Amino acid sequence: MTVFARDMTPRVDLTLPHGTGPVRSQRPIYVDLLPPCNAACPAGEDIQGWLGLAQAGKFKAAWEALIADNPMPAIHGRVCYHPCETSCNRKDLDSEVSIHAVERFLGDQASLQGWSIPKAAASSGKRILVVGAGPSGLSAAYHLTRLGHQVEIREAGPLPGGMLHFGIPAYRLPRADLMREIARIEAFGVKIVLNHKVEDLLAEQASGGFDAAFIAIGAQKAHHVEIPARDAARVYSAVGLLHQVEAGTAPQLGRRVVVYGAGNSAMDAARTAKRLGAEEALVVFIMDKSRMEARAFEAQEAVDEGVTFKWLSAIKDIGADTMVVERMRMDEAGHPQPTGEFETLKADSVVLALGQEAESGFLGNIPEITYLPGGIVVVDASMMTGRPGIFAGGDMVPSQRSVTIATGHGKKAARHIDAWLRDVKPAQVEKHPGITYAGLNLPIYADAAPSRQSELSPSARKTGFDEVLAGLSEAEALHEAKRCLSCGNCFECDNCFAACPEDAIIKLGPTKGYEINLETCTGCSVCVEQCPCHAMEMVPEQMMVQA
Repeated sequence: MTVFARDMTPRVDLTLPHGTGPVRSQRPIYVDLLPPCNAACPAGEDIQGWLGLAQAGKFKAAWEALIADNPMPAIHGRVCYHPCETSCNRKDLDSEVSIHAVERFLGDQASLQGWSIPKAAASSGKRILVVGAGPSGLSAAYHLTRLGHQVEIREAGPLPGGMLHFGIPAYRLPRADLMREIARIEAFGVKIVLNHKVEDLLAEQASGGFDAAFIAIGAQKAHHVEIPARDAARVYSAVGLLHQVEAGTAPQLGRRVVVYGAGNSAMDAARTAKRLGAEEALVVFIMDKSRMEARAFEAQEAVDEGVTFKWLSAIKDIGADTMVVERMRMDEAGHPQPTGEFETLKADSVVLALGQEAESGFLGNIPEITYLPGGIVVVDASMMTGRPGIFAGGDMVPSQRSVTIATGHGKKAARHIDAWLRDVKPAQVEKHPGITYAGLNLPIYADAAPSRQSELSPSARKTGFDEVLAGLSEAEALHEAKRCLSCGNCFECDNCFAACPEDAIIKLGPTKGYEINLETCTGCSVCVEQCPCHAMEMVPEQMMVQA
């Protein structure tokens, strides 16, 4: 049971008269503030909204609220780096809400219970071509279908999912869970054509009668780097290695594998090498640990599985079964500099994890489209390229790269494509002020330990690609959802209703909130002081008159 001990420090402007005399000088109002989890979500989810439904045990309603923004919760609950949790106000109280675990639970429940996506809008008569069935393409197609458009995805590969399928190992994203969510999108009405590489976008758009196009081919070409290698057959790219493993054609890497780079793909490559039988997997990085690009928890999981690291080292030459690295030092500007000191390491194979580029050459016959280095396509604020009606998103446009960012691009592009097709301006989303932990009026302490996802033991991980992290049970998911503090928004706790000495707070019924009877309200601010989530504020009467 949760136990509370309240901090009764008033959270009002003490420079204002308290208002308990014959003339009220201030009055309470209910406010809607932007919680930090919502503000941080790259997919634009109303996290607090669906968590509120989940904590009431309304799991299907929570899932439906979630997929209004993101059609792939089981996927994102597994692979998203959850910046919502990094921003969660609860971390300053005890520990952040495990939002990704509840999201995964809802996605898995949808599959177990056979929930289907609510019906789309009436048909608009418009057709849109989406190139690429990765997260951005799937998201755009889904949201465009919700808006009533007919969408066809054309995918060069044999399976949908893009980097979800060929870039993220199965131990992080089981393929059955991936395919179930894609199948649900198809059942909703999105047509996916596989093994269809688009070579001429304008020709395909014209022959298919498409009114607009969204390009989301990702960045699946390994970045080239000049390193002398006397046995090129032993040198692989991280993206190529992961693709081969998924295709069932994994190479023989040998006993000692060196991975060059320290991003998330490097961690995946090193952990995959261990699963393929490598006794040693060494990550070599040109800079120090503090500048590692991989997420800290992914690097820790790699360490748990026996991966080792060599910092401040640059590969200079790759031989038959050895490689030469030069020791580096960091200068005052934070750049690595050579020291002239060399070391020879044993290595049966080398995996280069130095980033990816977009293969956007097939757009070369469209002069209005411009590029940045690495095949990156330039888009405007509406995600449209220089060619009207052709939009782009995901890893092939200027942005940070993650599954959730790509998914958010698809949603944003769908909204702008819809507006462009209808020749209207897209609806502006109202931006509410944010709410910080300091703005809350929380209990001093709360007995609400987080739910923990169990993990496969490191020894068990070496024998295959079984999922490492387990999901939550229904009871655990319910408990975790209830840990949400509802920052900045009323969750009908009745504190204001119970605290008002004048009975001026009127309950309107479940989910309808409250109303303030200004005939009896004295402006004493007790209701505001007792609101734990800062869903109420005091404002001067003059302000209300002017408004």
